[in-house]
Amino acid sequence: MALSVSERKERIRRRIRKVSSGTAERPRLSVFRSNSEIYAQVIDDTKGVTLAAVSSRDKALAETKGNKTEVATEVGKAIAEKCKSAGIEKVAFDRGGNLYHGRVKSLADGAREAGLKF
Repeated sequence: MALSVSERKERIRRRIRKVSSGTAERPRLSVFRSNSEIYAQVIDDTKGVTLAAVSSRDKALAETKGNKTEVATEVGKAIAEKCKSAGIEKVAFDRGGNLYHGRVKSLADGAREAGLKF
């Protein structure tokens, strides 16, 4: 039997997490995409601590006009700015089981534009 969309996504997410983990020197940039919002957080997996988090629901980004892809770019820029202020320059990108396309790609591109290295 074929897997449902959510089961397939969960399998992909587990496969990514087997390989990718965040350290203090290179934390993991995790992306969660819902139908209407997008969330990004930088995680140190050795300590189990979230170092920085940004979402499209934040008050500073809630007034952002444009489509969901443009909002995701702004979220990427905002997470990069938070990382720079926390002294983080390099991250490991975790797409969270989503395809590297559309909103996930634009978030990554926005973070790169703002100076974050993957």
